[in-house]
Amino acid sequence: MTISICIICLNEETNIKRCLESSKWADEIIVVDSMSQDRTVEIAKEYTDKVHQRAWSGYADQKNFAVSKATGDWIFSIDADEEISQSLRYEVRKEMEKQDAKDGYRIPRLSFYQGRWIKHSGFYPDRQLRLFRRNRGYWIGKRVHERVHVNGEVGFLKSSLLHYPYGGTISGQLQTVDKFSTLLAQNLFEEGKRYDPLLLLLRPPLKFIEVYFLRLGLLDGLAGFVIALTSAYALFVRYVKLRESEKGLGDQPPSS
Repeated sequence: MTISICIICLNEETNIKRCLESSKWADEIIVVDSMSQDRTVEIAKEYTDKVHQRAWSGYADQKNFAVSKATGDWIFSIDADEEISQSLRYEVRKEMEKQDAKDGYRIPRLSFYQGRWIKHSGFYPDRQLRLFRRNRGYWIGKRVHERVHVNGEVGFLKSSLLHYPYGGTISGQLQTVDKFSTLLAQNLFEEGKRYDPLLLLLRPPLKFIEVYFLRLGLLDGLAGFVIALTSAYALFVRYVKLRESEKGLGDQPPSS
């Protein structure tokens, strides 16, 4: 059984080397770059000759394109800000060799943020379906929060995929919140959802309570508090942007 590791990226020169170093054990590495302006492609070519540059077409479509270029029996899809731990590498190989191997696997993801590994706050175990038989799975989704659909049985691995989101800082997280909230608001608007002031008032504080107390963010120290606040803020911004889409705000004002 052979395995292809598929990576999509854009301007990831600060992360891509770590990601590729952890992928060298695979039978092949497929990199699909969305026309980076930094050294991402140069670094990627040090690890694989299968680097494709392609204009951005959306998360699911870009990842499906990467899968289409792979030749392995199995696909392991990871992001540029992720790293395959040694224990996960061994577990993947062991699982692939089993006669009764499943068709896909969910993998726990452990994130490093604010200088520490986050063990709660809804960040862990954050199981991601990333490993699947090439002829049994494909990516689906709208603008954001894409996922793998597997035609077959899905199992679970124990070892963690390591994740280094937002550059480890609140500035990086707020940039991601701004980007993703726009995409999610657009999805909601197209689905016929409309702004509701009650949701704007109630959902953000409830989200804080969920993350900080119910998901034990308080055990993650200050990082857990930051995550709870930014999670609440992300919902707040999403609903404000939904209202802006509904009202056509941001358009040019009428001439006076």
